Formats: sequence, C-alpha cells, structure tokens
Amino acid sequence: MQKKAYLILALALSTYCATAQTTYIPTGSDDYHLLDRLETRSGRLCDSLNLSDKLESRRNAVHFVESMQAWAGDTSRKNPFSKIDLFNMRMLVGENGEWTADENGFIKGKHTLWGKIYKDRYNFGLVKTKDFFLVINPVLNLVSTQESNSGTGSASVKGLSGYHLLNTHDIEFRGWFGKKIGFYTMLTDNLESLPGYVYNYALKDGKHMAVPGADYFFIPKSRGSSFDYFNASGYIDFAAVKDKVSVTFGSGKNFIGDGATSLFLSDFSSNMTFLKLRARIWKLNYESLYLQLTEQYNKLAGDQLYARKYATMHYISLNARPWLNISYFESIVFDRTNGYEISYLNPVAFTLAANNANGSSDKSLIGWSFKAIAAKHVQFYGQFMLNEFKASELLAGKGWYGNKYGYQLGGKYFDALGIKNLDLQAEVDMVRPYAYSAKDTVANYTNFNQPLADPLGSGFVKMIGIARYAPAKNLTITLKGMYYAHGVDTGNANYGNDVFKVYTENRPKDYGIKTVNGPKSQVTSISLNITYQASRNVFIDAGTVYRKFDNASKVYGGYSSVGYDPSGPLTTSYVYLGFRMNAPRRDYTFF
Repeated sequence: MQKKAYLILALALSTYCATAQTTYIPTGSDDYHLLDRLETRSGRLCDSLNLSDKLESRRNAVHFVESMQAWAGDTSRKNPFSKIDLFNMRMLVGENGEWTADENGFIKGKHTLWGKIYKDRYNFGLVKTKDFFLVINPVLNLVSTQESNSGTGSASVKGLSGYHLLNTHDIEFRGWFGKKIGFYTMLTDNLESLPGYVYNYALKDGKHMAVPGADYFFIPKSRGSSFDYFNASGYIDFAAVKDKVSVTFGSGKNFIGDGATSLFLSDFSSNMTFLKLRARIWKLNYESLYLQLTEQYNKLAGDQLYARKYATMHYISLNARPWLNISYFESIVFDRTNGYEISYLNPVAFTLAANNANGSSDKSLIGWSFKAIAAKHVQFYGQFMLNEFKASELLAGKGWYGNKYGYQLGGKYFDALGIKNLDLQAEVDMVRPYAYSAKDTVANYTNFNQPLADPLGSGFVKMIGIARYAPAKNLTITLKGMYYAHGVDTGNANYGNDVFKVYTENRPKDYGIKTVNGPKSQVTSISLNITYQASRNVFIDAGTVYRKFDNASKVYGGYSSVGYDPSGPLTTSYVYLGFRMNAPRRDYTFF
C-alpha cells in the first residue's frame, strides 16, 4: 500500500515536469548573510526569495542580486549599498553564472591550468553545452587548534588540553541535465580532533554518542584523539510547475528561521533523507518537507542497522506587507513498523487533525514566526514554538510541566551607527523543559542522537550577540558572545532538560517547573574570528575562543548533553588557524 502511494505521488509530480530546475546555496554559506543584508538595506522583502527557509535557490539568488545591481547603477535613485556589497554581488553572480539572463555570467579566469582548469575564475572545472551543465570544485578544510583548560580535579583537564586538527577533504559538484533536472553532491572524508567540551558532548553518557553534524563515526581509540567519519549529501531537483512549484529529493540539511539557531528546524544534526515540495506563488511560500530520521541508539552496543523514524513538516510563509513576513510551522515526528504513515504524505497543512484521528502519541509541534524590516537598516525576527499548552494552567502561575513552549526574539542592525559594513545581531532564546521530549524514546525531536532544533535541547535561556565588520574587500572580522543557563538532570530524576528521556517517567513533580529546572549550569563564551578570502570560496581563518562553564549549585556528574565536564567547573580557551576551500567554517560555539 505504501509503495503504491509513493508511486502515485511520483507519477503525479512527473506529469507536470517542466524546465527551470535549480540547485541551492548550502546552509552555512556566507551568501545568506549577503542576501539578508541586501534585502534589509533595500527596505522591502523580495517575493521571489524566502531567506527564512533555507535552502535557497541559486537561480532566485542571482536574479535578486542582479536587480540590486541594477538599482545601484540607477543614478536617479539613492544607492544604499557599499563598494564591498557591490564586490560581493559580482562574486556571487560570477560563481553562479549559469543563472544569469544569457546563462553565461561566469568571470574568465586570469590564470588557467592547461587551458581547462579554472577557465572560470571561481570554479575548478566547468562544462556547459546545450543540454548539460557541470561544475566541479575541490573541498578542503584544514584547521589547527591549540587548547588549554583549567578546572578542579585532574579528571577535568586530562586528555583535553593540547593540539587538535581538523582535516576535511574531497569533492563537490552541481549541474543540470537538459535544463530539466538539477543535481548536487558533496562528499567529504573527515578526521576531527575536537575541543574538550565538544569531545565531552560527542561521548555524552556513553550511549547517545554523536559528533555534531555527522552521522556514523568511529569512536576514538584514546581520550582526546580524533573522530573519523564520512559525510555525503546530495539531491536532484525539478520544477513540477515552471517557476512556481519545485520538487527536491535527496539527503542533506535544511534550516527554518532567521536567527543564529532555530526552534523549528536547524542544521545542527546530521544529514537526513528528505523530499521537499515547495510552491512560491504571489507573496506566498508553501513548503511540505518529508524526512527520514534515525532513532536514538546506543553506540556502545556495536555496529547495527539503526532504526528509522519519520517526520512531516509544513511551513507557510506570507509577505503580508512589503516590510513584514508572517509564517506558520507544524511538524510531526512518528514511527511506524511498516514505514511512512500515508496520512502524513498529505501536502496540505494542519495535519494535526490527522494525528488526532490516528489516536497516536506522535510528537507534534506547531509554531509561528515573523520578520520585519524597519528604516532600511534594521530587521526584527522571532519564533514561537508550542508543543503543549493549557491557558488555565498558564494563568494559574503554578508552573505546570505541561506548558511546553519556547520563543526566540532577535534583531539585526546593518550598517550600524552609520558605519558601512558593520552589522550587529542580538538574540534571546528560551525553551521550557520537556518541550522536545516525547512519551516514548522514538518520537522525540531528534535525529542521529542530536536535537533537530536548538543544540541545547530544552530547559534553557540563552542570549547571543554578534558583531560582524568588513573593513575591506575579502576581509571579515566577527566577534560573538553567548551566555546561557541550562538545567541538569541528576541521578534518575528527569527535570526535562534531556530530550532523549521519556517525559512521563521519573518526573519529580508536575508543578513548580521553572524554565531552568534542576541544578542550573551557566556558560559564558566569547569568540573572535578573522577571515580573509584569498579568492572566491578560498579562505584563511584565524581566531580565538574563551569559554567558562560552572554549575551554580556545584552539582556535577549530571547528564553531559551540552558538553558539561562531570568533574567540576571548566574554563576553556583555544586559538586556531585554518585554510578552507568551498567549505563553511567549522564553528564550535554552538553551546
């Protein structure tokens, strides 16, 4: 029955197959900051873009940037963009020249090898005919880190301080066949020695092990040594209705939101198999996302075929005003012995009704978000996530455990204080305990032992501040500060901070539940990064990170789901130097 449903869906979609397929800008790309900046400085939202819904298509990005270039060249209008903006626009269009009006917007390379390699300045290899297009680029990320730790007790620092190395290498390619099917693939082989607190997160309690952003990995042979893993992502894309409805199938990451993190869906966890149906009509963006996830598992149980679970997500976004976007989100995580629940294949939103009809305990979330532009310099954004809620209990003010919700509020200030290319961002995130956990160990909001939303899981308050300054072409300085308070589950008690635990078990009480529930841990971190772009997508990074962790009640040995050192307070600092090509910067300041 399920195979028949998939077949009918595939045939229905292929019937409408047309041209105008595309490929997408990967999550983590600096292009999203540029597009966000240009949109805000223009003073209005672009109906053909939705930067809150990543992945964003290269085609739409190029068309938008070309319109901004035309604005900058119009002497009858005031140009809001800096020289560095114009330089970055030329690079983005030059890299993705297949989507310019003449399909040949590439910039000729000044120094080709054998007349074949880097004929296009920004792409290693490029082949383009009437019916076939292919770009091939090497992927490389080499980072050397020197770390030092100080804390109480020898166990807190043993095997953590010292030298770390990240070595990522392989290949990336994208293209299209007959202008009907777009394709993308990135393959990377990774050997990664992690900073101490991230190493603690990866090994956790010895069961729910996970390297952030990765799936299967080999456990290090000794404490502090390297994790070895392979990452593969890729997809095919075609237009079901030309320029209106697209279908994307593959494996990779998606991100829904405008903040530094997301309460709906972030790119923190590993790649996942997905089918995405997206319609962009008028001022409306409508998306259905079908996911195959990996259930939580015990790494120490040895190699095995990991069990799968599934999720359906719907995201509806409307540009209600030229300066205001409002959105609705819903998701359901579930497990079925026979595979995907057919009723959840329905692309129509409000599937919560279907969930109730099934009489199941599937994990359901709903949420609302907004983005607003003001004075061509400022952008406000926010999310509200709701899992379970009773107005009577909330108004009673007794701290009922079942009030499971979270919110995010943030703002971005571009060309802050009149300084060109100085961009500021401030954000507050709060999630109540038990918000992403479930009635069983399957339907929780996780994938491959990692949260699907914020890396902290539940039961926290977090503040983030980011200053990004580009004083010259190809040079960016980023200062980031973060503080958060997070509860800790101790012993067998379930205070609602661990998303892997069943919320109906070992709950100490039903009332008096605070946002930070249980012994409170506090983390403060400050990081400085300097990036020089030697050529398009070729970067040299240098920076330093300071991180201080402590528990206010001096309670240690709890579940180390966010990198807690069980031996006591820990102060970490490290410096790093890196070189990368066609790869996002590996940033460990996510918790």
